[in-house]
Amino acid sequence: MKFLVTGGAGYIGVELCRQLLDAGHDVVVVDRFYFGLDPLKDIEGRLTLINGDLRSWKDEWLDGIDGVAHLAGLSNDPTAEYNPDANWQMNAVATDVLAKACRRLGVPRLTFGSSASVYDGLGPGMFDETADVKPRGAYSTSKKAAEEFLLAAADDRFSPVILRQGTVYGYSPRMRFDLVVNTFIKDALLHGKLFLHGGGWQWRPLVDVKDVARAHVICLTAPREKVHAQIFNVMQENYQVRQLAMLVSGSLSLYERRVQLVDAPLPSIVRDYRCNNIKMTQALGFTPAITVLESIDDILKRVPLDRIQDLCHPRHYNIAWMTLLEQVHVSQREYASIY
Repeated sequence: MKFLVTGGAGYIGVELCRQLLDAGHDVVVVDRFYFGLDPLKDIEGRLTLINGDLRSWKDEWLDGIDGVAHLAGLSNDPTAEYNPDANWQMNAVATDVLAKACRRLGVPRLTFGSSASVYDGLGPGMFDETADVKPRGAYSTSKKAAEEFLLAAADDRFSPVILRQGTVYGYSPRMRFDLVVNTFIKDALLHGKLFLHGGGWQWRPLVDVKDVARAHVICLTAPREKVHAQIFNVMQENYQVRQLAMLVSGSLSLYERRVQLVDAPLPSIVRDYRCNNIKMTQALGFTPAITVLESIDDILKRVPLDRIQDLCHPRHYNIAWMTLLEQVHVSQREYASIY
């Protein structure tokens, strides 16, 4: 089969492309390649790459495509709040355009990387896909709107599948250190301290990047009746932030590195929610299995401990990289206006 992966050069996208290729599928990537082609270097020769922005949609991108994994867009609260209009256009409007194009051109399947952050604000409890979510914040609001656009587009020929992904962790060739587990590893290595905002008692559903990619592969290839217009939570387990800090600290003790846990004030945006993976387990027989502890160990084996300052490079932080690119773009415009 031939699949289109939007955002295929991103943190999850690179891993998803690899899994699809290893399963024998053909893969086309549409991406703006903000982070360059280096994350794809090990599989680049096996892909068809299109430098494109979904806000300038082209129907030709769907030629011969059997299914779409839609991962493109802004991917967390800071980037969404940095430019709410761009967030809405990329995460919501572009998803609507893509869904309508799939239906119009006869692409039967689309998986969408939504977010479990839509459960935030519901209060205490364990939530499943039937919860009446009322997302808050630009990011989760745009994700919920995109879900609604997709479900409205579903018909006898087009089956969207919504994956409410927990907070992702783990190693990817397009590595990020602005996600809670990965951030803790970076901070522990660089500073020997982990700051627990509000004591770190907040709950978060978490999932490894390889398991997220696997969920997309399964939903792209599953029988239609099992996934048509369905919403699935994708998470390995719910953890309190404090637990995550302890797991990172304990893992680093094996490398003879001492890590101090420090209480800190709550930030302006606080996520605190839990959900479960029961529906996906029952419907598709898939439960994310890579634990936080296993993932921490994997990252520590891959990180060059003699060059830990490399972890601070802006390319590993979506908001930092976006800000840097915008500054470069503005400088180029100013230069052009002068000369």
